[in-house]
Formats: sequence, C-alpha cells, structure tokens
Amino acid sequence: QQQKRVPHGAAGAAAAAAALGGSLVLADDEVLHAPHHNWTFNGPFSAFDHAAIRRGHQVYTQICAACHSLELVSFRTLIGVAFSDKEVKNMTAELDFQDGPDDTGEMFERPGKPSDYFPSPYKNEEEGRMANAGAYPPDLSLMVKARHGGADYVFSLLTGYRDPPEGVVLRPGLHYNP
Repeated sequence: QQQKRVPHGAAGAAAAAAALGGSLVLADDEVLHAPHHNWTFNGPFSAFDHAAIRRGHQVYTQICAACHSLELVSFRTLIGVAFSDKEVKNMTAELDFQDGPDDTGEMFERPGKPSDYFPSPYKNEEEGRMANAGAYPPDLSLMVKARHGGADYVFSLLTGYRDPPEGVVLRPGLHYNP
C-alpha cells in the first residue's frame, strides 16, 4: 500500500513545537481527510484570535462541557489569552472544588481559583458511560494535537453534521457526521 506522510496537526507554533515535529503515517484509504483551512494561527509569526478563543470557551461551557472534560487545562491558561485576571478569578470563584484533607482528615469544598483545572462533568468513567449509552466522551484537552488534521479535524467535526444519506439508519439520539 502506498503510504503518505502527514504532518501532525497542531494549532500555532507553540503547539507545533510541543509536538516536537512529530508525524503520523497513514495509508490514504484508511483516513477521511478533513478539508484544509488557512487558519490565521498557523505559522511561526501568527497569533490566535482572542475573540474567537472567548467564543470557543463560551461554546465549550454552554454545550461541550455537559459531556466532555478539559481535565488537562487550568483556568489560568485563559489569562491574557481570552480573559483578564479578574475575569478568570470571578469565573473560578463561582465553582466549588473538593480539597483537603483538613486538619481533621476530612475533605472540604472551597471556591475555585485560577490554578484549578476545568472540572469533569462526571465523578468517574463509569458514570460517564452510564450517561452516554456506554460510550465515554473523550477529554478535549489535547484533541487538536491528538487527531490527524488538528484544527481542521475539530472544525470539520463541529460543522460537519448532515442529514444521513439514503439507506443509512441512525439509532435514536445519534446524528450523522461523515
């Protein structure tokens, strides 16, 4: 089989450097490639769109966070990128986190702080599977780095839902995304 060397997708120069220039080798017939987009953040001298990051955070918190976690992302990473220090402190103060143990050995609840990580929507994997018909929703922390096509993959996933083609029958509650 003919192999094609495909660059490991990463958003921006920092993520590409973090990926250490890794690559992914896949046979062309094994993968449906996401359409390539000329993102403003691809390249060594480019930058992220801060307003888009704010909108992405809003979409995550209002929709995605109901099922998916960002367990490897702390709130402080949003400071100076999409939110001010005060905004992040206010955002985290609205959340309660389990901490401890205290001097008596008991766990306790405390207001969040910027160094806390985004909370998971489930207490454990079993609860997540039970709530999603046996499927455990993946953590989204490294999705751009982890998937072939990077940001193109994520964009296609979020915008690619369609009516199923004739002959394709979906179970109740599922949606078609080629």
